[in-house]
Amino acid sequence: MPSSSNFPAGFSSSAILPSTPVSKSISPDKYRGAVVEDLQLSPAFALPFAEPVSRVIELAYDRDFSHIPVLDKNRRPLGYVEVSKLKQLWESGQANPNDKVSQFMIKFKRTSTEPYTLITPLTSLDELEQFLQTNIFALVTDAERKFVIGVATMHDLEQFVSRRGF
Repeated sequence: MPSSSNFPAGFSSSAILPSTPVSKSISPDKYRGAVVEDLQLSPAFALPFAEPVSRVIELAYDRDFSHIPVLDKNRRPLGYVEVSKLKQLWESGQANPNDKVSQFMIKFKRTSTEPYTLITPLTSLDELEQFLQTNIFALVTDAERKFVIGVATMHDLEQFVSRRGF
């Protein structure tokens, strides 16, 4: 099973879940009180942990995704797969088409020293923006973190600002 050391220098699983809590943005009026729900994100696309690598690559390219959340049998987020890295491992023979995606995912760290940053539909866009300054994407979950609702990126915030004329 590859470890996160197989990923580019400076990139780790803690990139999604920072150890510091999200704080208020310097410009609290930037999004005029809007919350994640206002982004009108598409429903989340996530994969079960046992999905074969060949199917993951096929689905990722069909939908043009670069990162896909991986869920456990109860639909709780376990981590994510970086599609380009997975494809590279497959092409080099280090990943077989029938291998489970869980073997190649970057696991989310959930410890007391690296707490999970909760992003829900009611999280302010200021908080989301701060989170995305140090993370590739944010998983939007329900308040109990039982399931993934959507995936938010800095691009989603930029589109929101453009649509609203902020």
